[in-house]
Amino acid sequence: MNLFLRPVIQGLCLALVTAVAMPVLAQSQARMVGPEHLSSYWILLNTKVDADIPNSGNNLDKPGCVAVSYMIGSDGKTQDVAVRKVAPQSDLGPVAQGIVSRFQYGQSLTNKNKEPVATYYVVPFNMPADAAEKAKLIAACQLPGYSQG
Repeated sequence: MNLFLRPVIQGLCLALVTAVAMPVLAQSQARMVGPEHLSSYWILLNTKVDADIPNSGNNLDKPGCVAVSYMIGSDGKTQDVAVRKVAPQSDLGPVAQGIVSRFQYGQSLTNKNKEPVATYYVVPFNMPADAAEKAKLIAACQLPGYSQG
């Protein structure tokens, strides 16, 4: 191989690898936004989704919550939906994951570029009527590391 072409070919290969890796890197580096600040980026469009509740399982009828993390892609669809915390322990994790996977979002007026974001949603189950008890349960499912936007 010509010694003068080797640096050019190496540079082209590096540029190609970088161009292919950048979208994956950008996706994995999505801005982490807490649920209370999500409306600055994305608005939940479907306010009602069906849930696949099992007939039997552990603590299905007890008050509790499930924290589900996910990314909202530039198309407004949820991606990488994962159960992160269940409090108290129950078999409701897959139910919550199914609910969140059905969410559809529209961009907010301040998110003109449809920036993908990582966030989470707390799915409550069998919540008590007492506001203080309800707040205590929901607080048990908060996830650290999500910014204010």
